[in-house]
Amino acid sequence: MSTTGQIIRCKAAVCWEAGKPLVMEEVEVAPPQKHEVRIKILFTSLCHTDVYFWEAKGQTPLFPRIFGHEAGGIVESVGEGVTDLQPGDHVLPIFTGECGDCPHCHSEESNMCDLLRINTERGGMIHDGESRFSINGKPIHHFLGTSTFSEYTVVHSGQVAKINPEAPLDKVCIVSCGLSTGLGATLNVAKPKKGQSVAIFGLGAVGLAAAEGARIAGAVQQVIAEMTNGGVDRSVECTGSIQAMIQAFECVHDGWGVAVLVGVPSKDDAFKTHPMNLLNERTLKGTFFGNYKPKTDIPGVVEKYMNKELELEKFITHTVPFSEINKAFDYMLKGEGIRCIITMGA
Repeated sequence: MSTTGQIIRCKAAVCWEAGKPLVMEEVEVAPPQKHEVRIKILFTSLCHTDVYFWEAKGQTPLFPRIFGHEAGGIVESVGEGVTDLQPGDHVLPIFTGECGDCPHCHSEESNMCDLLRINTERGGMIHDGESRFSINGKPIHHFLGTSTFSEYTVVHSGQVAKINPEAPLDKVCIVSCGLSTGLGATLNVAKPKKGQSVAIFGLGAVGLAAAEGARIAGAVQQVIAEMTNGGVDRSVECTGSIQAMIQAFECVHDGWGVAVLVGVPSKDDAFKTHPMNLLNERTLKGTFFGNYKPKTDIPGVVEKYMNKELELEKFITHTVPFSEINKAFDYMLKGEGIRCIITMGA
């Protein structure tokens, strides 16, 4: 029996208040509206960003909320005006988007879509500001426009990357956030040449993905403690520590060194360095989501995995059934894992 146009009742892990274990609830998921798609989530994973907002550190708390933004699934139905996706498509929902119409989307250099770039404060959908999730008529807030800790979710079509249906969703789901952020920081922004040295600050999922980018580029990865031989050719900073950011910049070689900042700093941080460091031809760059455009570029990252250029298995340290999703939080809080895959049907 088709569920198109119908409310779907399914399980979701709801966060009722900051820092408290998620609660498995039956939620109602409304049909997709204009430019939206409803997706059956098959696999999702926990990212540090989910934990940060679950703890409600440094932002306006918005609860109850359904977290989750790294995931893979299958399109169940599409709303009005959606022409590039159809039921049955294998997709990755992504926390940022690509409307295709704004100056950023028309630029070859930017992926920071005016309409759909990341918004942590929004608890509803762009179309009407309303939530598509409810429990007994009470709305439950969305997170990053994805809310993948639910068996079904509704996402703006501009935040959905259609991928190769042969790709295993339990592996490529991690491509939708941290993996691509680190990988692209190296491949698309630092752009090391073969044989060049790359210093990576921070070895969580994003830093390890930056290292994977260095491996693919044929560069020499090294974790450095001090300046050696005039500095490194490229550096990628993935911690968010302002001291590490300054060190990552100041450790690159004059004349050609490039430092790329990926980690998100605290809101009151200020980057301080002597202007001579720039005048001596060191380059400082920032990146958002590895400079990948979600709909245009992410399917190609999945193909790198399918072609055995990119390794994903080494990032996946744990797997838990959806009913035990709180274990994924425990693993991350204890620093025991890199990525924990949550199997929705289990």
